[in-house]
Amino acid sequence: MSDTLVMTRPRWQRWLPFLAGAPPLTQRQWRVLGLVSLASMFDQYDISLFGMALPQIQAGLGVAEADVGWLGSILRLGALPALFIALAADRIGRRRALLLTVLGYTVLTGATALAPDPRTYVVLQFRARVCGTAEMLLAVVVISEELDPAARGWRIGAFFAIKSCGVGLAALLLPLAAGSPQGWRGLYLVGLAPLLVIAWLRRSLPETARFEARAPADERGIWLPVQRLARAYPGRFAATCAIALAVSLGIAATDLMGAKYLQQAHGWSPGQVSLLYIAGGAFAICGAPIAGALSDRFGRRRLTVVAGVLLVALALGFYNGAGLWLAPLWMAFIFLLVGHETLLSTYGAELFPTSHRSTSAGARLVGVTLFAPLVVAFALPETAGRSLEEISPEHDEPTLEDTLERKIA
Repeated sequence: MSDTLVMTRPRWQRWLPFLAGAPPLTQRQWRVLGLVSLASMFDQYDISLFGMALPQIQAGLGVAEADVGWLGSILRLGALPALFIALAADRIGRRRALLLTVLGYTVLTGATALAPDPRTYVVLQFRARVCGTAEMLLAVVVISEELDPAARGWRIGAFFAIKSCGVGLAALLLPLAAGSPQGWRGLYLVGLAPLLVIAWLRRSLPETARFEARAPADERGIWLPVQRLARAYPGRFAATCAIALAVSLGIAATDLMGAKYLQQAHGWSPGQVSLLYIAGGAFAICGAPIAGALSDRFGRRRLTVVAGVLLVALALGFYNGAGLWLAPLWMAFIFLLVGHETLLSTYGAELFPTSHRSTSAGARLVGVTLFAPLVVAFALPETAGRSLEEISPEHDEPTLEDTLERKIA
C-alpha cells in the first residue's frame, strides 16, 4: 500500500464507463481490484443462471412447479458451509482461500451442464454456491484491506459493479437456451471460462498487506474464531446478522424470481427478459460505485437507511405492476439493490478488525441461514394431527369445544 498513486489507468478500466470517476489508485490496487472483480463476475453469472433460465431448467430436468421453492431453498443453504472457508481465510490467508474457491465454483458450474436429474443438479449447484459465496465474501475482505479509507466505499462499489456484469453476460446468452429444453446446459459450460483466469490469479494476486502484518493466532478449535468474534463485538455482530436476515428473506427473493415472474405472469419471452436484463442492467450497475461514492461523502448509515426503504417500495410496485411500468420499476429496483449490497458489504468489512474480518463475513451468513429453523423450533407450535380450531382458536369467539359443550348441555 506504499506504492505511489498513478493517474494512468489500466486498459481494461477504459472499457467500463461506469468506473469513469475512479480516484487515483496504485498499480497494485488496480491489479487487486481487477483480479478479484473478474473472478466474482463469473460467480455472479452462475448465480444468475438459476433465476433467468429457471423455466428452461424445469423443462429440461422435469422439475415440477411445486418443487421450485424447495430447489431454491436448498441452493441458498450453500451459505452455511461457506463459513468454514471464511474461518480458514483468517488462518491460511486470503489469497490461498480465494484461489481455492474460484477453482471450486468453476469446476462445479461446468459439471452442472452434465446433470442428468434434479438431484444431481442440486448437489452440484449447492457445492458451487458454497465456493461462490465464500469467494464473494473473501473478495470484499481483500479489497477493503488493500484500499485506502478515503474512497473505500467507491472501490467496493466498483467491485460490485464489475461483478454485476455477470448478470449481463447471462442475459446476453439467455436466448441460446430458448430453442431447446436442454439449451440451458450450454450456459453452464460457459462457466468454465474462469479456468483461464486461475493461472493469472495464482501468479498475480498478492496476499493482503494487513494479513501479512498480523501475527498469526493460535486457534486450534474450529469454532474458537467465532467465539472470540462474538465476545469482542457482540452488538455489531448481532446487528449485521439481523440486517442480512431481512435482506435475505425479502429483497433477495424479489430479485431471484424476477425473470420467472415476467415470463409466466406477464408472458414475456426469454428474448424480452434478456433485453431488459442487458439494457436495465447496464444502468443498474452504476448504482454500486454511485452508492459507494455517496457513502464516502455523506456517511454509510444515512444512505443505507434511505436505500432500504426505497427498495421495499420498488419491490411492492414491481410485483403489483403491469404493462409499461414493469421495466422502469425493475431497473430502479436493481439499481438500488446493487447500491444497497455495496453499502452493507462495506459496513461488514469495516466494522471488524483484520483478525476477525473474514470470520465475521461468513458467520453473518450462517446466522441468517440458521435463524429460520430456530424460529420454527421455538416460536411455532406443532400442527400435525390437530384440528384447525385447536391450533388457532378465535380469541373473540367461543372455541369449537365450548360450542359443542353448550349444544350437548
